[in-house]
Amino acid sequence: MVLFSMSVNAQTKKQVYPDRLFLQNYSIKYYLKDEGIQLKKVCADRNGVIEILSSGGLLKPSAGAFLYPGTLVHDVSYLPLGDKKIAGIDNYEYQFVYLDDKAVFSNAWAGSLYSKHEMADAGIFSIGTDFTMLVAAGVNLKYIKDSKTLWNGKLSDDVISIRFSKESGLFWILTAKSLSSFSLKDQKLVTVFEGTDFTSFDLSDLMLSSPNGGKETKIFIGTKNGYLVIGNNTGKQVGEVHRKIPVTEITSVNVIKGQVWFGSVLGAFMLRSDGKYDYYNGERWLPGDEVKHIAEGPDKSVLILTNRGLGQLCFKQMTLEEKANYFEKQVRERHIRNGFNSSLEGMKDGNLAFGHLKDSDNDGLWTSMYLGAEIFRYAATKSDEALQNCYESLDAMERLYSINSNPVGFPARSFERRGDMSRLSDHDRWKHANDPEWDWKSTTSSDEAIGHIFAFGAMAELINVEPMRSRAIHLIDILMQHIVDHNMYLVDFDGKPTTWGRWNPEYVNARSVIVGDRKICSSNITAMLQTAYHFTHKEIYKKKALELLYKNGYLENLMRPMKSIGKAPADADELSKELSTEWNHSDDEMYFIGYWGLYRYALNEDLKSKYKEAIIDHWQIERPEKEGVWNIFTAMTTNEFDLNEAVWYLQRHPLDLINWDILNSHRKDIEFIAPNFRQQTLKEVLPPDERPVQRHNGNMFNNDKKGGNGTGEESAGDIWLLPYWMGRYLGVISAPVKTQSISSK
Repeated sequence: MVLFSMSVNAQTKKQVYPDRLFLQNYSIKYYLKDEGIQLKKVCADRNGVIEILSSGGLLKPSAGAFLYPGTLVHDVSYLPLGDKKIAGIDNYEYQFVYLDDKAVFSNAWAGSLYSKHEMADAGIFSIGTDFTMLVAAGVNLKYIKDSKTLWNGKLSDDVISIRFSKESGLFWILTAKSLSSFSLKDQKLVTVFEGTDFTSFDLSDLMLSSPNGGKETKIFIGTKNGYLVIGNNTGKQVGEVHRKIPVTEITSVNVIKGQVWFGSVLGAFMLRSDGKYDYYNGERWLPGDEVKHIAEGPDKSVLILTNRGLGQLCFKQMTLEEKANYFEKQVRERHIRNGFNSSLEGMKDGNLAFGHLKDSDNDGLWTSMYLGAEIFRYAATKSDEALQNCYESLDAMERLYSINSNPVGFPARSFERRGDMSRLSDHDRWKHANDPEWDWKSTTSSDEAIGHIFAFGAMAELINVEPMRSRAIHLIDILMQHIVDHNMYLVDFDGKPTTWGRWNPEYVNARSVIVGDRKICSSNITAMLQTAYHFTHKEIYKKKALELLYKNGYLENLMRPMKSIGKAPADADELSKELSTEWNHSDDEMYFIGYWGLYRYALNEDLKSKYKEAIIDHWQIERPEKEGVWNIFTAMTTNEFDLNEAVWYLQRHPLDLINWDILNSHRKDIEFIAPNFRQQTLKEVLPPDERPVQRHNGNMFNNDKKGGNGTGEESAGDIWLLPYWMGRYLGVISAPVKTQSISSK
C-alpha cells in the first residue's frame, strides 16, 4: 500500500506531491537447475548468508542480481556438514541452527551448541529460552536441554510446525487437525484449537480485542482453503475463515517484521494494514508458482522459496527521481534503435542478453512519447543529457520524412537497414528507399501523426535552442501542409489515403455519433491544425481549423460526452461496426497526447474553455483506471485531478518491464464485474506491479497474460518517463525534498 501526503501551493492552490523516499520492490531470482531436488526451507543469518534446506542437502544462492538471475548450488562452506543427515534448519538469534538424526547443533557460538535428542526420524524443532528446545518426529514430541530429556509427549497427528512465543513462554505445535501449546513452566501439552486441513502457522504481535475487553496477539493458521485467526490468550477463533484472499490453498504462513506473509500453490501475498493484499505471482517475482517457505532475508528483504528456486523480494528506499534515473538508463542501454524508442524482443526466459531491438508499426508514436518525456525533463531540469537525447530522437523522427519518396510531409512509420524482410514486422508494408542501404515502412496512421505533432509542439514551446526549435516547427509545417493539400488525408506511395490517416469530413461524419472515431478524429485534427497555426502563423491552418469546427461540426463532435460512445447501431456501415466493437484504449492515448495541442494552443479563450470541459469529461470516465499519464495530462487544465493516483501509478510500477506471464483471474480477493463495453473487469484496478506490463494504449484492467513468457522487455521511455517528467514540468511533482522520510509500504 502506497502512503504519501500531498501539499498545496498557497499561491497557486496547486496540488503538489513532495518527492519523498518510498519503498520500491523488486526481485532477485535464483533458479534450481536440478529438477530432482525438492526445496524445503530457507533461512538467513545475521551476516546476510542464505541457506536452503533441500532433499539434496544444504544449498545456497550463487551470483544473481536484479534482472540477471542466479542459481542455487550446493553449500560446501562447512565441509563437515556434508557428512550429516540434516533434516531441519532454523534461525535462532539470527544464527543458523540445524537438526539431524542425532542432535540439534550449530556452528555459531563457537560450535558449542550440540544437544542430542535420540529421535532418529526427527524433522521439526524450535528453540525456546536458554537453549531449551522442542523436537518432533511424526506424532512424538521431546522437550530437551543440553542433551537431557525434560519431557516426552505425543499428539494424535504428525507435527507440521512448531513456534515459540517469548511473550507467553509457550511452544505452539500445529498438526493437520489441531493447534496445541506446551508450557515451559508447567510442562503440559494442551490442545487449544481443532479443525481440518491445517498446513502452516505463525505467531504475530498484531493486537486484537479479546472477550474480556483487553488485547491479545494473534495466531495465523493457513489451511487448504483459506486461513484462520486465533487469539493467543483465549485460543478462540476470531471472525470467519478468510477466503477472500488471492489464493485459498495456503502452503506457508510467516510473520516478518510485523507483516503477515502467506505462501500458496500460486504465488505469495502479504496482508496490508488496510486489510487488502499485495500479491506476488509469476516470474516477475518468483522462479516458481508453488511456495514452500517464506523467511526474513538480509537488508529487509523477504525470501520466498518455491518449487523452482528462490525469490528474494527486495525493498529499496528511493525517490521518484531516482526511479526515473534508473529508467533513463534502461532506455538508453537497451531500447534505442536508430534513435527510436523500441522494444526488446526474441528473449528466452527473460534473458536480456538474447534480446534484439524490434521495429514497430508505431515507432514514430512510441518515440514521440519518449521524446516528449525528454523535452519535459529538459524543461524541468535543463539537463544536457536530456537535450542530447532529444537531438538523437529528433534525428530519427526527422528522417521519417526524408527517407520515403511520397509527397512532401508524409512520415514513414519506421525505417531499417535493408536485409531479410522476414525479420521485420508486417514485412509487406516495407518499401525500398532510394538509398540502397535502407527500407521504410508505409501505411502511416493517425497514431503517428498526433504523436509527431505533440512532440514537435512541445519541443518548439519548451526548448528554446536552435536549430532544434526551427527543425521541430518545420516538421509540424510540412506534415500539416501535406494533410491540408491532400484534402485532410495522409497520402501514401500509391497515391491513396492510408487506412487510418483520414480526417476528411466525408470520412469522419460518415460514422454514427456514438462511434468513437468521429470524436477522436475531430479532436486530433483540431489539435494538429491549432499547433501548426500557433508556431507557423500560417492562416491556412487557422482557417481550416475553424472551418472544420463550425462548418463541419467538429466542435460538436469533440465536445460529445464520452459516456455517449458505444457500439454502432445495427443499421450502421460495416466499418463503423468494426470500429466500435469495444472501447478503444489506443484512442484514449491519442486523445490525451492530442490534448496538449488542443488546450495549450487553442485559437481563443472560448474554445479553450470548451476544450477544458471535454478533457475533464474524458478524464472522469477514465478515473477507474488510475492511469498515470491521463491524470498528469489533465493537470494541464485543472487542479481537480487524481494526483494521488498518478503517484500511486508511478510508485507501484515495477522496475522489471519484462513481459512475464501474470495471472490474477483466479484471485478471490478482487471483485469482478459483469462484461461491459469499456472492458473494465474489476471493481477496483490492480496495482501496476501485480498486472501485466503494458503501454498506455492497453487496458489497465487486463489482469492476465499467458504465452510468450519472458520473451521481451518494454521501454520505460513512454510507459513511465512521460508521466513523470510531464508531472515535474507542470509542477505537480516536486524535485526530491531535502528532508526525507519513508512515504510507502
